[in-house]
Amino acid sequence: KQWYQRRVAITAGIVALAHLFPPDNKEEIDSYMYQTVGNKAVKEVAHALGVPFFHGLITGCAVTKGLQYSKTESDEVENLYELVKLIKSEVKCTAVCSGAIFSTYQKNRVENVCERLDLVSIAPLWQREQSALLQEMLDHLLEIRIIKVASIGLGNAHVGQTARNLIIHFNDINAKFGFNVCGEGGEYESLVTDCPLFSHRLVIESSRKVMHSYDDLSPVWYEKIDKIRLEEKPGLSKLTLKERLEVSLGHGSI
Repeated sequence: KQWYQRRVAITAGIVALAHLFPPDNKEEIDSYMYQTVGNKAVKEVAHALGVPFFHGLITGCAVTKGLQYSKTESDEVENLYELVKLIKSEVKCTAVCSGAIFSTYQKNRVENVCERLDLVSIAPLWQREQSALLQEMLDHLLEIRIIKVASIGLGNAHVGQTARNLIIHFNDINAKFGFNVCGEGGEYESLVTDCPLFSHRLVIESSRKVMHSYDDLSPVWYEKIDKIRLEEKPGLSKLTLKERLEVSLGHGSI
């Protein structure tokens, strides 16, 4: 019951989606903090969630690379600070929710931004066992598309596939090489194209695979999305986020 109430509270409390995108129309900039591959699809994610979309430009880089962080001029974390500051001035918010699972580096930086803006940092997935977590996501009907790979055991053939199709392979290479099943070591990056919270599903109509860098063991490939559209899910577009969550958990109806 506590788990259910906590999940409903976090989901129903989403007031905006924050996104930082790379400069010069780039797709991949190897940021220490942010996923940039697939950035052109994030606006559609906000639409599918039914929340305001706020975005800002990544102008900094990783100036401070230690685990701990304090305000540093020209660091990419300051771009997050400015974006969250803007959102706080536009909508009533009390917290920032991030998907950090295992990266203390990233979690500490989100917490630093929140402390400076008098907000709470929420990381509901923090230190979850990754194989079990990914399976739970799939069990809860998340459709997760792999849009970048950068690991031994993965190649261009895996780009564009779903985590549902690859989870057995992920667990196999975890056993062989210590692969992070949720990609927390940068092994892969992903895009959620559908989940029970979405009023629309994301449909990628055209894309192409791009080699970002070559390596004998783990070449880096990513999917450049050229055209994407939203497909309405009957009965869900008029429901609130909380109502869609209630339906997904069997506590409500369409």
